[in-house]
Amino acid sequence: MNSIYQNKVFVLTAMILSIFSCKNDKKSADSSDVALTENVKVKWSEEELLDSIQFQTFNYFWEGAELNSGLARERLHIDDVYPTSPKNTVTTGGSGFGLMAILVGVERGWISREEALKRYTRIVGFLEKADRFHGAWSHWIDGETGKVYPFGKKDNGGDLVETAFLVQGLLTVAEYFKNGNEQERQLASKINQLWQEVEWDWYTKNGEDVLYWHWSPEYGWEMDFPVGGYNECLIMYVLAAASPTHSISKEVYEKGWARNGEIVSDESYYDEDLVLDYYQHSDAKIGPLFWAHYSYLGLNPKGLSDQYADYWELTQNHAKIHYKYAIDNPKKFKGYGDSLWGLTSSYSLKGYAGHRPGLDLGVVSPTAALSSFPYTPKESMKMLTNIYKNHDSLVGKYGPYDAFSFEHNWYTPRYLAIDQGPIPVMIENYRTGMFWDLFMKNKDVQNGLDKLGFKY
Repeated sequence: MNSIYQNKVFVLTAMILSIFSCKNDKKSADSSDVALTENVKVKWSEEELLDSIQFQTFNYFWEGAELNSGLARERLHIDDVYPTSPKNTVTTGGSGFGLMAILVGVERGWISREEALKRYTRIVGFLEKADRFHGAWSHWIDGETGKVYPFGKKDNGGDLVETAFLVQGLLTVAEYFKNGNEQERQLASKINQLWQEVEWDWYTKNGEDVLYWHWSPEYGWEMDFPVGGYNECLIMYVLAAASPTHSISKEVYEKGWARNGEIVSDESYYDEDLVLDYYQHSDAKIGPLFWAHYSYLGLNPKGLSDQYADYWELTQNHAKIHYKYAIDNPKKFKGYGDSLWGLTSSYSLKGYAGHRPGLDLGVVSPTAALSSFPYTPKESMKMLTNIYKNHDSLVGKYGPYDAFSFEHNWYTPRYLAIDQGPIPVMIENYRTGMFWDLFMKNKDVQNGLDKLGFKY
């Protein structure tokens, strides 16, 4: 550990430990003995709160990474129970978020540029040798062997959506290092090679005007998931159009993703325009909040528009609707309000659930509000302040735990990479715009946006 990182760790850890005893770390995820501590008298500035949560969530991907690959563990359970995947399972999409989170550590002085380069070099070397399927990685990978770890019975091949999230992170890292020293330029070159090897056009299933989520050498296209209508996958279509080697046509975007214009919505919810249609995926009017995060870690929605949407209006309104929903609290769940809000897919009372207005179980997922800082800075700060100052049992070593419910006196001392990753990245976009600046400078990305008719 270098002296810069060591000093920063000691300072931030002292601040954190002054508040959080982490006394609940060994409790069962099913425990009802939650002890939601209130009215802790701590005077932290907003900047200190932002520094602390960024450090903790960055550290999930730094200290908490899988040892061999350097990639993000799919989950970390403080209670040490792993019900669905072994500890060495790494997640492709969550690792993409983690690649960006590590840059937060560099820019905030928690690790050196050289330490980050060393980690990135290990990661890229692992990805070069890991199983790929027409250039796309699987959803889960065995971090020790590089072999696919099936996400489901037939989901043992390429996952184009998860690959897109990974590539978003890789291209951002390449942009950061491309004009550096010889080793840094070599890293950027290797990333560019991986990027060019993803066969986005293959995933149109023999030339259909839509991208498919999965393909398996054993099961072919049997997962049968064409990706269209608004959800978290905009970045996949942008990257597919941006590819210099395996690009899709504009028609695939217009007919597949935008469903010949049917993606547009003229409805509103809580007096906020929906802009695009969330309905195709559920009976709920609005989607879980991760839809406003995953594609926009690098893709800057500010000033971004095409024939279907103003994406800043879309993402802002998405977060505002969730905030207003919590204040309205139609189901009268305990705790909901202006300082406790945000629903998204996360751990839940029984396994995993896609929480959102209309499909609300009384479970709040901190990443929903905290990753929305660029859209709702005041409202997100209320949530951050409330959790860190008033409810210490909900925060552990790597930041807020994945989900909790005051209504059901429940929380889970567990983390998911896909939920922790957007927090430090989107907070950094709120504070400095760093990831939006880096990703949007990429010439291939700009070509893809131009090809699809975006203004940015």
